[in-house]
Amino acid sequence: MSQYIAKDNVPSGKGVRIAIVTTEWNDNITGRLTESAVATLKKHGVGDNDCPVFTVPGAVELTFAASQLIEAELFDAIIVFGCVIRGGTPHFDYVCQSVTQGITTLNGDCDIPVVFGVLTVNNLQEALDRAGGPHGDKGAECAECALKMVAFNKQVEAL
Repeated sequence: MSQYIAKDNVPSGKGVRIAIVTTEWNDNITGRLTESAVATLKKHGVGDNDCPVFTVPGAVELTFAASQLIEAELFDAIIVFGCVIRGGTPHFDYVCQSVTQGITTLNGDCDIPVVFGVLTVNNLQEALDRAGGPHGDKGAECAECALKMVAFNKQVEAL
């Protein structure tokens, strides 16, 4: 039996454990994303102790941290937050490619969903616009996505 989860219908987080990994780099943005995600998870029933936040230096380290949390087998999902702002060198491209490929690989190889909350923007204003500004609240969106992916996994396990 198929169960469709409508876009605006967020599954309950009761009994769900979701880890958040956030970067120190551009913490004025990643802090906003993290705070919003935690508030959204709690709003949907995730317990105070069931959404721990871990910090890593930068976006490239997100893949390693998520991998370690997956191996710990303590969480139903992981959310990673980073913010990479384009500069005048190719560093932006390398960092964005590395973290995108790393998280994509984890999602393909592992049984725990890793939600990609890395903003890749041209300037600080674009990041602010996505961290609770006119272009949405990516922190809350990632939290809702994580809850939906946990529900998806439970559907698959019930088959």
